Amino acid sequence: MLNTSPKLFINGSFLLNNLSGIERYAFELIKHLDLLINKDEIGIIIPKNVKNIPEYKNIKTIITSKNLTSFRKWEQFTLPAMLFKLKAISVDFSISCSFFRPGISFLYDIHCELFPQDFISRRERLERLYFRILYRIIASRSKKIITISNFSRYQISSAFHIELSKISIVYCSYNHFNAVQSDYSIFTDFPALNNPFYFVLGSLSKRKNIKWIFEYAVNHPDSLFAISGKSFKTFKIDEVSEKIPPNIIFLGFVDDSKVKALYERCKAFIQPSYYEGFGIPPLEALSCGAKIIISKASCLPEIYGNCAHYIDPFDTDIDLDELLKQNIEPPDELLKKYSIENTSKQLYSVLQPYL
Repeated sequence: MLNTSPKLFINGSFLLNNLSGIERYAFELIKHLDLLINKDEIGIIIPKNVKNIPEYKNIKTIITSKNLTSFRKWEQFTLPAMLFKLKAISVDFSISCSFFRPGISFLYDIHCELFPQDFISRRERLERLYFRILYRIIASRSKKIITISNFSRYQISSAFHIELSKISIVYCSYNHFNAVQSDYSIFTDFPALNNPFYFVLGSLSKRKNIKWIFEYAVNHPDSLFAISGKSFKTFKIDEVSEKIPPNIIFLGFVDDSKVKALYERCKAFIQPSYYEGFGIPPLEALSCGAKIIISKASCLPEIYGNCAHYIDPFDTDIDLDELLKQNIEPPDELLKKYSIENTSKQLYSVLQPYL
């Protein structure tokens, strides 16, 4: 017999994915939420095939009897059926929800809605269509929407004509990086990085705007750039130059311990994205003592205020070395604002009316 005491159950399907981006945000928030709530005040439903099931002190954990083999089936049938029996509603950290029983849904940004030009291939266009449908279901049917910046909150409200009062903000945090031990072997693996370098966490997503780095590198051959991330084999070099500039070093996938070492020793961390819902890497970089150079676009000025150096994401006519000479504010207060302690309290406050 299932214990029906919690009125809210977290959708634990995110635990099947690698802990990056949304998954890490969810994992850290839930871990600290567990320290704030009363015993069995909130639950979590976890698929049987999650390998590393977290141990919670106060969150009631239910593990399903069957494996999750299809996320679509889980979201639309398995989880809603369990919630119906439990007489509870879901908290969905992933950009997903039941079409028929949406509960409290996180919606980090609406990139698919606003940038159709970023989706070119047939697969990308189908992905965009799917998420646009989800956006509308979340906007119209969810009991509450949670997003991660005022920028996203106003965009969601405007795009889908819903009251701002339906949308709450729970910021991102960086504290997971405090426990990471720096691995300086990256500088042995790539000896060129013992020279001054700019660090970029690369992505093939168009909104991450890696093109800006290529264009700048071509015009500034004396500046060195280290880019970590997944393989760039599919990157269209001809959009920028005839070949990869020699002053760009691709590091491939780099784990957190080496990323932290790169944050600590780079001239600055650069994020030239033209669209973000929050942008966690610059926050991680600041927590490691790095200077940050970010786009003056989307939510980034709201989040980072006077603690960052800003660039135009569509213009590389700038000298980064000169830019870094400008005085900015220290990040101490900003790091306090976006601590995991504050963000978990924000989440608990948002959930209170539904407990």
